[in-house]
Amino acid sequence: MTKEYPWYDIVNGKEDLMQGDFIKECPVVMPPSEISDELDVEIIKYDVVIMSQSCDLVQRKLDLVLVCPVWPLSEFENRSDFFRSRRGKEALRQGNVPGYHLLNKSDIKGFETEYLVVDFRSVYSVPFNFLIDLAKRRGKRLRLLPPYREHLSQAFARFFMRVGLPVDIPPFK
Repeated sequence: MTKEYPWYDIVNGKEDLMQGDFIKECPVVMPPSEISDELDVEIIKYDVVIMSQSCDLVQRKLDLVLVCPVWPLSEFENRSDFFRSRRGKEALRQGNVPGYHLLNKSDIKGFETEYLVVDFRSVYSVPFNFLIDLAKRRGKRLRLLPPYREHLSQAFARFFMRVGLPVDIPPFK
């Protein structure tokens, strides 16, 4: 007998924020690429997943919450021919594309998604209190469940813990 492990659940907007919660159209402040006397910032809205640890969120030990953009696979494919190919999708599925993490589809009624790609190369911080208010206003939200949430967190950690060596060991011949 195979035990089922659902990927997602739906939580009420008033529930505590947790790692793996999805927030639709989260505004992110983008400063200009160059400093001048007048700073014109841009506000971009992304669908994001919360990456900060749940224990820090629940205990309110943070002022800023880390989030990463989430892209439907069909949109992500537009970035490169590689991701349109079966080989590219399989590399994403196997976790062999540093900086990106593939999540399963959601078939929960009203919260259906296609495969989702989390972009670790674009990490943003959002004020915690702002995110709490935004989540309440948005109402119910999708939440990634264990063990998939921990798998996402591990992939995020692997991406950020990479160390580039100035001189590598040469390939074996």
